[in-house]
Amino acid sequence: MSPFETWVCRRMAALSLLFGQRESALRFLGRIVAANPRDATAIAAIGYQYAQAGRKSEALALFDRLLALQPDNAEAHFNRGFLLQERTDHEAAMGAFRRALELDPKHDRALYGLGLSLIASRRLEEAIAPLKQNTRLQPMSPFGWYQLARVQFELGRRDEAQKVLDHLQRFEPKVARQLERETGLKATPN
Repeated sequence: MSPFETWVCRRMAALSLLFGQRESALRFLGRIVAANPRDATAIAAIGYQYAQAGRKSEALALFDRLLALQPDNAEAHFNRGFLLQERTDHEAAMGAFRRALELDPKHDRALYGLGLSLIASRRLEEAIAPLKQNTRLQPMSPFGWYQLARVQFELGRRDEAQKVLDHLQRFEPKVARQLERETGLKATPN
């Protein structure tokens, strides 16, 4: 396949996805990989689409294949970790998230994923550091804050959980109300 044909296939895949035609996009991406089995961009795109379509095992195999080609690809390690986490293989997921963070210490989603797997593994104390770092990198995303408050509350640190709840109330009141219902804490009025 010529570089131009590869370019056309990539554009056709993008257009197919734009119009909600995942299978068509996968055919175009598959043509690229058939012609060039080492095309990391196409492999990653297929893996992502498989994951979105619920084809998790196939997606995981593709991210493993991608990592064989590009072992220092932080995003591929993250995607692999995410898929492992969905399988509840939290030990392997933590390894993948940690590798992503070695390669990209500011990978906020890997920090959040690591925190979630630590929580699922009941390693609550260890979950605090990645969740705090996630909130520093994504201060306006309520997800890391919410999980941080839940961990602090479960560890009996009501004052710390209250601080997070009050912070959430200022920018994401809906999530703050959910946290109030789950913990019994009440946000301090501004």
